Amino acid sequence: MRLLRYCVKCKTYTLEEKCKVCGRDTITKGPARFSPQDRYGKYRLALKKLKRLEENGGGNR
Repeated sequence: MRLLRYCVKCKTYTLEEKCKVCGRDTITKGPARFSPQDRYGKYRLALKKLKRLEENGGGNR
């Protein structure tokens, strides 16, 4: 399972091992705090989609 990653310099969350903004390495980070605005919902949904694809062998469903 992939985890959310965090860039300490840019203070942004990503799924990548390198920050897209500054190019530095990112660290694994626990889930973001709950917020009604759900600023990181797109990352959670991307992780769920990746997990589902990995479990199904990459096929479309």
